Amino acid sequence: MRDAAPGQTKTYLEDYAPPPVTVSHVALRFRLAPDATRVTARLTCERRGPGDMVLDGEALKTLRVALDGAKITPEIDGDRMILRETPDAFTLETEVEIAPEDNTELSGLYMSNGMYCTQCEAEGFRRITWMLDRPDVMATYEVEIESDLPVRLSNGDEVAPGHWRDPWPKPTYLFALVAGELVATSDRFVTSEGRDVALNVWVRPGDEGRTAYAMDALKRSMRWDEHVYGRAYDLSVFNIVAVDDFNMGAMENKGLNIFNSRYVLASPETATDADYANIERIVAHEYFHNWTGNRITCRDWFQLCLKEGLTVFRDQQFMQDMRSEAVQRIGDVMTLRARQFREDAGPLAHPVRPESFVAIDNFYTATVYEKGAEVIGMLRRIVGAEGYAAGCALYFERHDGEACTIEDWLACFEEACGADLGQFKLWYSQAGTPRLRARSEWADGIWRLHLSQSVPPTPGQENKAPMTIPLAFGLLAADGRELLPTRLHVMTGADDVVEIPRPERPVPSLLRGFSAPVILEDDLGDADRLVLLAHDTDPFARWESGRRLSKDRLMRHAAESTAFDAGWLDAVAAMAVSDADPAFRALALALPGEDDLAQSLHETGVVPDPDAIHATREAALAAIAGRLADDLDGLRASVATPGAYAPDAEAAGKRALAATLLRLTTRLDGGDAARAAYATADNMTDRMAAFTCRLEAGDPDAAAEFEAAWKDDRLVMDKWFMAQVAHAAPAEAVAVAERLTGHPAFDAKNPNRFRAVLGGLIAGNPAGFHAANGSGYRFVADWLVRLDRSNPQTAARMSSAFETRARWDADRQALMGEALGTMREGATSRDLREMVERMLG
Repeated sequence: MRDAAPGQTKTYLEDYAPPPVTVSHVALRFRLAPDATRVTARLTCERRGPGDMVLDGEALKTLRVALDGAKITPEIDGDRMILRETPDAFTLETEVEIAPEDNTELSGLYMSNGMYCTQCEAEGFRRITWMLDRPDVMATYEVEIESDLPVRLSNGDEVAPGHWRDPWPKPTYLFALVAGELVATSDRFVTSEGRDVALNVWVRPGDEGRTAYAMDALKRSMRWDEHVYGRAYDLSVFNIVAVDDFNMGAMENKGLNIFNSRYVLASPETATDADYANIERIVAHEYFHNWTGNRITCRDWFQLCLKEGLTVFRDQQFMQDMRSEAVQRIGDVMTLRARQFREDAGPLAHPVRPESFVAIDNFYTATVYEKGAEVIGMLRRIVGAEGYAAGCALYFERHDGEACTIEDWLACFEEACGADLGQFKLWYSQAGTPRLRARSEWADGIWRLHLSQSVPPTPGQENKAPMTIPLAFGLLAADGRELLPTRLHVMTGADDVVEIPRPERPVPSLLRGFSAPVILEDDLGDADRLVLLAHDTDPFARWESGRRLSKDRLMRHAAESTAFDAGWLDAVAAMAVSDADPAFRALALALPGEDDLAQSLHETGVVPDPDAIHATREAALAAIAGRLADDLDGLRASVATPGAYAPDAEAAGKRALAATLLRLTTRLDGGDAARAAYATADNMTDRMAAFTCRLEAGDPDAAAEFEAAWKDDRLVMDKWFMAQVAHAAPAEAVAVAERLTGHPAFDAKNPNRFRAVLGGLIAGNPAGFHAANGSGYRFVADWLVRLDRSNPQTAARMSSAFETRARWDADRQALMGEALGTMREGATSRDLREMVERMLG
């Protein structure tokens, strides 16, 4: 409890100690009322060691406390109730009153459009009743819900209307309750163990026609987990509930998953291909938590990656099996680079397993999730598929029903595979993205690959030890023949050399499949990259070669205004007209993003100019469009998807390529094709593609037409809000965002709507956010201060927009510093204050 900013307390991994008194069973009775819900809790407690029992509570009106039936007056110190000298076994009963209607933080028990719902991860249960609100206290639960509302749900199995029992011990963060006017789409699933499970997707009346895909994704997830991991479901019912007001994407509460509505509701008319894919993935992710997170959970919040990184890796595997493995892998890498590499490069860098925190909600990060998943993927590559399966099987067998650590996880693989993972464990404790330098040479019939690695300093970690880096590579001939199929080399030292006899000079294909989350610096020239782009058998390496060619051109243009060479444009055109998978071609034609280019320029010592970067991408799009001018209409026709809409990967890939081609066409015709495409679109994917092109073309009627058609659909309107900001001219972006916050349909209390406008500026329009006059910084800072008073979690997470301050010119750095100062002065929560202090250094 040290080294925190004034008024804040830090929690440290090294200080972990088990509670002296634990709880084995929790009986709850809720008498629901919007402004005065009564919660009676009966805790079955037992002593495990010496010390006081300290319970957590927040925003509770305590009415009664009794120990073994005798009323007591406990010692309450702020958010803690302290019980001293308790018996070895006893029953503690409390009665509290809470006001769900006033709970704008969306943590604990709150209301959303007349529906009661909960969000208890990470520390929301303490806003419901007094409890040991920590993940290593696992208890069985019995819940009674008293209300006139027709649907009353909680964890486990329903034994009577509104009366639920969960036989599986769980921590407080997995508790859930929902009550409201809801309707269900229902189905059944028979597990591999013969259990007949009732499946329900609960939504508001009127939304039931948009639940079929979520249900289908759930059934496929259940079957996949049985087939791939041998994990079967363990209750008689599995419920999903869609909630409009939700801070996260979804929550894996045991038997009662609560979802942000945008990740449940889908129809061809209202949802895009990206929406369908997100629903599929997030439904799978939350279901997979049943074993990796619920049956086996975290000992403490420092082990968050144990459940999240592992479950993200599992949902990535699932999506690769459901869709295109290559396209999914590339998409996962793009997400990692856009979010986690940026995090690693700034003041918010932290290890996959952090060592301290002020507010644990601030560590639901890309490092914990996406980098955590990459660490699991590296482990699987190193021990092999069979070794990974054996290690997982031992983990499930040994630790079922326990709260575990990273050490417990790795020990299972060391035992099952006979591996020494001591150095590999550094991936959990060292922050920063390793830089892997590769220099190849061919002489005397031997190809040599000289490797060196380094991990840059990050806050609190100046000097880093060498990491275990699995490098997958292959070799091609200059004419494209594959000379060496994929081979795995595991690097453990700071320097290394790989030697392979070859009678001819090979072209190395390095980091195949993105085998490690590193920044690769190689010495390949354009000629080698063109060979890889045309012939590499590894889809990721092939895509990466094209990306590197494009990034080099765009970086030079942004820094020196150099022209785009014909060789590069010819290579792009060749990919566009090739017979490669349409989804792959869409990814290959997509240019590196503005933030990606800014970070790369910064790393080379060039101070990036947001306006120049935006202009560069526009110039590149125009140049590519000009090169493909004679082919665009034919290409678009070749990937048309006539007939009824289907969200499958093949059709979605064609639509993705069609959207990319339409964007290029818009650079030539000023939006004529986009207007025609909008008029004939019969699904939201094509409609949004045409709409955003019209916005980029400056079509004055686009926004009004869209709003008139979709003003009554809340999820579609989120797209409308975001698209206008993201696709506005940078000079107008802040003004557009300001205007939209005054729109009658803008509701800052709804996280989806707030993120649509503010996120549309921050992530969707970087040049607008980084306006030279600082208007974007002031706009975002002012809104985050306002939001912090009602929803600290969302405010704190969105404040990471300022983590890139060090990369910009002195004027922008000063303006961002002023905005951070505004947030520091106005912050009322520890969540936002911690984030700001870290970014201010």
